[in-house]
Amino acid sequence: MKEGLRERTRRAVRAELAKVAIDLFARQGFDETTVEDIARAAGMTKRSFFRYFPTKEDVVFDGIDLTGESVVADIAARPADEGPWECLHQVLQTWQEEIHASEQALATIRLIEATPALAGRLHQRRTEWRRRVSDALQDRPGTDLDPYTADLLTNAATAVLDAVSSQWARSDGNADRPALLDQGFNQVHVDPSPRQV
Repeated sequence: MKEGLRERTRRAVRAELAKVAIDLFARQGFDETTVEDIARAAGMTKRSFFRYFPTKEDVVFDGIDLTGESVVADIAARPADEGPWECLHQVLQTWQEEIHASEQALATIRLIEATPALAGRLHQRRTEWRRRVSDALQDRPGTDLDPYTADLLTNAATAVLDAVSSQWARSDGNADRPALLDQGFNQVHVDPSPRQV
């Protein structure tokens, strides 16, 4: 189904608000920046801000949440004969390039790492995201993947992504993310065939 004009406009405004907020957080600090500051810098009222985001924390995770939804949808669309580890590799390779293609992504990662409240919120969101990815792996047509193996593969892929993000941030955004992701998936090679315990 095609996205309507209203929804596209809403997404554009949310993206602009997120950019304004991340810039302010980077300059002033997360705790020191208020919703009023963000709304004023974006040329809107505080009330208008709350039409787009319930809290200022949610602004930080806007792009991450949208990407998470797309990753889950793309897992479901992968070829049925593709192994689950390769499926995760291919989908995450596509999306990590898009989400980390800007300076804003680097600023967001640094902000989250430096702000305990945001790091805690990221942990909660990743827990939910991992559950959804694990379910998507199990629901792929022709897949006979038990919940334990799906969780194991999802958590291993998340560990690779975390290591890539940390290295990318350490390099000031200069590291070759696709190469790091390939290296990580090859180093943490997972055989999803069932084992007797």
